[in-house]
Amino acid sequence: MVPRYARPQMTAIWSPENRYRIWFEIEAHATDALAELGVVPQSAAKALWDWWATEPAIDVAAIDAIEAVTKHDVIAFLTWVAEHVGDEARFMHQGMTSSDVLDTCLAVQLTQAADILLADLDALLEAIKRRAHEHKLTPTIGRSHGIHAEPVTFGLKLAEAYAEFARCRTRLIAARAEIATCAISGAVGTFANIDPRVEAHVAAKLGLAIEPVSTQVIPRDRHAMFFATLGVIASSIERLSVEIRHLQRTEVLEAEEYFSPGQKGSSAMPHKRNPVLTENLTGLARMVRSAVTPALENVALWHERDISHSSVERFIGPDATVTLDFALARLTGVVDKLLVYPARMQKNLDRMGGLVHSQRVLLALTQAGASREDSYALVQRNAMKVWESDGQLSLLDLLKADADVTARLSAEQLTDLFDLGYHMKHVDTIFARVFGAA
Repeated sequence: MVPRYARPQMTAIWSPENRYRIWFEIEAHATDALAELGVVPQSAAKALWDWWATEPAIDVAAIDAIEAVTKHDVIAFLTWVAEHVGDEARFMHQGMTSSDVLDTCLAVQLTQAADILLADLDALLEAIKRRAHEHKLTPTIGRSHGIHAEPVTFGLKLAEAYAEFARCRTRLIAARAEIATCAISGAVGTFANIDPRVEAHVAAKLGLAIEPVSTQVIPRDRHAMFFATLGVIASSIERLSVEIRHLQRTEVLEAEEYFSPGQKGSSAMPHKRNPVLTENLTGLARMVRSAVTPALENVALWHERDISHSSVERFIGPDATVTLDFALARLTGVVDKLLVYPARMQKNLDRMGGLVHSQRVLLALTQAGASREDSYALVQRNAMKVWESDGQLSLLDLLKADADVTARLSAEQLTDLFDLGYHMKHVDTIFARVFGAA
């Protein structure tokens, strides 16, 4: 993870201290269950919790020093705990294998990360909702292929983003549920040396579900779905960011990122106000998505297990979640402070001499008895004149002067077809679908 794009709460999840705390809880809860089953003495579990109750500082350097010799991280941790707990620590990890600890820990960390990301999404959704209602009826031009199409409202643009991120939230809830599984099944997952009730106990204590079939490791299709979901969220972040970047272009300038006092846009050109935050979000989205393919490739492990997935997850677990957390928070800030220019939106709407109303004229001509082909030709021949004049000519004026058009539609009827409000008549319906009834 890069500190520049990291926030403390998410970063803390991936700290060695948090990882070792989770490892201890897994081991201690498992020892509790083993004691209840009579496999180990009650004193063993008590000794672990008594030591933990002293709130011992986790000595990461000491554990690392042990691992330098053992070349095994879980053994290094168990050795360090034993040095402090004493003889009773020999009953810890009975019948378990390293993956029981590592995979269950990763499940806890990913659920912790998902909870932060869900809170991030809630904040973003609230910001989008507020701005959408603010500009519910602010007219602007809708574009297809980057070209003026028909009028929309800026609120509808934001309502679309709200609906998309609401879907992202639903997917993340499902991905969180799928990843929140516990496996304490021992070597090759047969429970030969540990009772399944131990797994059930640890799962309940950690708020996880039990993995129905673990082959010593939790199946990696779960992780693949989790990281794929993060990738989709990142793509949604990029989609809204790219929209803002386009709207901030000088020729468009319908909206732009907030430019704070003292901010500088360029080392060379003092006039520049660049969309640096949304450009940054496009880059961060690429980094989050880069975790998806390795997660998919982790699904195919050899037989009951190998560790080809391990090094991958040590990268993508922290990097993808930390980066996405930062990106969601940054996008929330962009939306919250986004500068919106309704007057410029209206100016751009009027920029092409009324071409944006061409479909209404086409439909009116067909309703008046002309064939669709003839109607299209009548409107297009006038529209192309406006296009080639760069909007200096008026489509309405040209249509009123076209005898073939006025033979079907009166001047008054034509004028009515250029009413901007016509395009807003169902905005309330769309908003009700997205945000619910007022």
